[in-house]
Amino acid sequence: MPNNTTLRLIIVSGLSGSGKSVALNTLEDEGFYCVDNLPLSLLPDFTQRMLNQHINIYQSIAVGIDARSGHRDLKNFESIISKVKEFPIQVDIVFLKAELDTLFKRFSETRRKHPLTRRGIPLFEAIEIENSLLAPIAHDADLTLDTTQSNIHQFRSVIKERLLDKKSETDLSILFQSFGFKHGSPTDSDFVFDVRCLPNPHWETNLRPLTGQDPGVIRFLQSYQVVDRMFQQIADFIESWIPEFEAQNRYYLTVSIGCTGGQHRSVYLAETLCNYFSDKRDNVSLRHRELE
Repeated sequence: MPNNTTLRLIIVSGLSGSGKSVALNTLEDEGFYCVDNLPLSLLPDFTQRMLNQHINIYQSIAVGIDARSGHRDLKNFESIISKVKEFPIQVDIVFLKAELDTLFKRFSETRRKHPLTRRGIPLFEAIEIENSLLAPIAHDADLTLDTTQSNIHQFRSVIKERLLDKKSETDLSILFQSFGFKHGSPTDSDFVFDVRCLPNPHWETNLRPLTGQDPGVIRFLQSYQVVDRMFQQIADFIESWIPEFEAQNRYYLTVSIGCTGGQHRSVYLAETLCNYFSDKRDNVSLRHRELE
């Protein structure tokens, strides 16, 4: 978490139904002062007001921005956020998204109306309009999260891990994530590595029900030089590019490792990479998408 002398502002935006309310509620539970649906044009004045009061009252602020801010404000997002970043504060921009089918399902289950729905405009078109309006925020986001395969409890955990467990305001936060290609590729990653070419423990009957966290699978994978070579080359690649991300003042880096089912090879390599970088840096975390 940031130190007590710095005001932290998290801007939460994204497609309706992707989890913005859950994110804000999670941050509020963690002590943030949260404001939802603030008109974007008011953000600089709001930030100034909060900055004037933060020493005695506010340390952490979260603001929800959505498509209701309107086309004029949203197309000027870059200039508006530049004014906000002139203040002596830490700013994180988080953008949430989900696949179209998932958004349809969530609106159907909750029976809530999309905020841009008008008479005669179908839900699909409303989502497309919203996606276009929010494109400037998505482009400038420090952290993009795809909530398609997350339930509410998993998503709350991701918010806490990525936004609240930072040990430093300046260090790059790195997430190593395992996944299975048969369940869909993650769309919120900076780098995706396909490790399906490696020997597969799935074909060993005694290893099939286990995961890449179990000793038997670990021994199996460690017995192949090609697995170690894959690990070394991924580690070297990430290590060589970290300085470039930091030079661009990036706060977050997501590295996804995928195998067929997300159970053996990707889990092992994500664990190994996380351990390797945790020995060298702070702000390194781990997630196994399919095991959750």
